[in-house]
Amino acid sequence: MIDGRQQKNVQIGLFVEIIQKPHQRTGELTEGIVAKILTKSTNHPYGIKVQLESGLVGRIKNIITEQEF
Repeated sequence: MIDGRQQKNVQIGLFVEIIQKPHQRTGELTEGIVAKILTKSTNHPYGIKVQLESGLVGRIKNIITEQEF
């Protein structure tokens, strides 16, 4: 699995699962395509923060590759 805590692994257009701030307690994941990378540092222990094409913002938990479809 690709590590969503490293910015070098995150690109615009990737299909990912994020966790939004209000869902951190429940662990509910949201799927979408990365539109914007919001974290400036090269890595983050909780996941790189991104904005999806839908406008939702959260930290990457999983990067979904073509083999996982």
